[in-house]
Amino acid sequence: MHDVLIVGGGGAGLTASMLLSQLGVDHLLISALPTTSVLPKAHVLNQRTMEILAGLGLAETIYERGTPPEQMRYSGWYAGLTGPTGDYGRRFGLVESWGCGGLSDDWAAASPQRQTNLPQIRLEPLLKARAEQLAPGRIRFGHELTAFTADADGVTATVLDRDSGQTYEVRARYLLACDGGRTIGRRLGIVMEGARDLARIATVHLSADLSAYARDPEVLIRWLTLPHTGGGATMVPMGPDHWGPDSEEWVVHLNYAADDPRSLDDEKVIADLRIALGLPDHPLTVHLITRWSIEGVVADRFRDGRVFLLGDAAHRHPPTGGLGLNSAIQDAANLCWKLAAVLHGHAHERLLDSYEPERKPVTARNVQRSVENALNHIVATQAVGIAPNADPATNWRQLRRLWSGLPEDAEHARAVRRAIASQSMEFNEHNIEYGYTYSSASSAFSAAVLADGTPEPDNPDPIRLYQPCARPGHPLPHAWLEDDHGRRLSTHDLVRPGRFLLIAGEEGQEWCDAAAKLAGCRPLDVVRVGHLDGDLLDPRSTWTRHRGHGPAGAVLIRPDRFVAWRALDATDAPARLSHSLQSILEEAT
Repeated sequence: MHDVLIVGGGGAGLTASMLLSQLGVDHLLISALPTTSVLPKAHVLNQRTMEILAGLGLAETIYERGTPPEQMRYSGWYAGLTGPTGDYGRRFGLVESWGCGGLSDDWAAASPQRQTNLPQIRLEPLLKARAEQLAPGRIRFGHELTAFTADADGVTATVLDRDSGQTYEVRARYLLACDGGRTIGRRLGIVMEGARDLARIATVHLSADLSAYARDPEVLIRWLTLPHTGGGATMVPMGPDHWGPDSEEWVVHLNYAADDPRSLDDEKVIADLRIALGLPDHPLTVHLITRWSIEGVVADRFRDGRVFLLGDAAHRHPPTGGLGLNSAIQDAANLCWKLAAVLHGHAHERLLDSYEPERKPVTARNVQRSVENALNHIVATQAVGIAPNADPATNWRQLRRLWSGLPEDAEHARAVRRAIASQSMEFNEHNIEYGYTYSSASSAFSAAVLADGTPEPDNPDPIRLYQPCARPGHPLPHAWLEDDHGRRLSTHDLVRPGRFLLIAGEEGQEWCDAAAKLAGCRPLDVVRVGHLDGDLLDPRSTWTRHRGHGPAGAVLIRPDRFVAWRALDATDAPARLSHSLQSILEEAT
């Protein structure tokens, strides 16, 4: 009998395994696949995800192997890659992306971790190795779920060992469906709702030396407008040993109409690739061609009794914005501490009811944003004015208007610049990536957040601007603190796996005393923080600015680094703290 059975060995499943291991929860992970994904897909890892992976001991390796920050500062728009005239490969648009490789003060202030880029085919082996290290013998690839039944006490699964052909039975208290929606959700009758088949894409993973053509080492994603075909393509470096123009491998996405049979023929796709890139004879090796359609769908429910859906099993995104893999990893971070609290006897099972009302609104918004990002690319392309049914000469005349300098082209060039600038909604969506909350009406039924009566802060741009605050339901604001030896640490470093943290003000000794009395029966730590006094000092007054209470108040942080509750003063501290923890852990409804 296992506490948890995880089905699926992608980003969600492997992260869940590592978190459960860290939290001391017995579990088994199975995946029907022989190894981690070979598909060249998700690659951008946002700050929230890197915080989770840092807590699992993976951040340093990921940063070492991922794209250097100076080579992912921008996304660029180009007139193709190369060709017979000098205008081929000309850049006509540039947008700062993901905190400009760490140059953005807002992004640097938001988190102790920076955004990075590591394709999923490079990331997943790292996750798998770490999961196996933390749970030896419990990570089983090539083991396929063939049937399951759920009852009031748990789940019984039949598993096929694909190498030996033998089947065996697994009994677990909970089942995490991290299988991409291929099996479990369908058998439970869970419906994926949303937009489907928005566009057809053929993705080519290849090796080639493109350093002579892919200029601008500071650009990560290249959006190619192709006047010679009237279409478009997207290029992303894949490393693995070098990045930017010197990348050994690349992914190229080619757009096709839904009824275009060329997309189904490998030879024709490769021919289209060479035409798109302007490289008819250049040496290149194609590793894999995949075909997929853009969709944005969300499961009608994220839980069915003792079965929980995570990652692609619960929501599937267009790649624009890079929110899919990140959402999957963040699903696991939300759920696993709750499972551990229940399984270790610290919380009533009703705490698990908070998973869907917290994660579904967030991931639904992420799906919506991903679709909007994809559609905005179409708007930007339309603003340029090239078309597949126009001849190349006409398309070139239209494209050259962007840099002609002629008075009659000025308004057109300005409109295109504005259209490209609007893609900051994708490449600078900081509040979507990092500032999402588990508060407000969207999660009104989550008992794992206790409102303090303060209004939602006004945000003039809820897509691009993350505004730190310690209001219940918001992510814990990052602030650099100092101990008595002058050593620097983040507020995030204070939260230990599976434990709540009470951060009291400099005059909050009553909160410390109250927490000490509860610590024997609750997973609770406490610390006083102030600018001039406390267990830790706030030298820049950053925490003081964001905490939202006076020197005698306190903020209760959940194990997933979201604010659970806040007290503006120390009135009746012991009773209020006890009641708050009891409400979250025992009285969830």
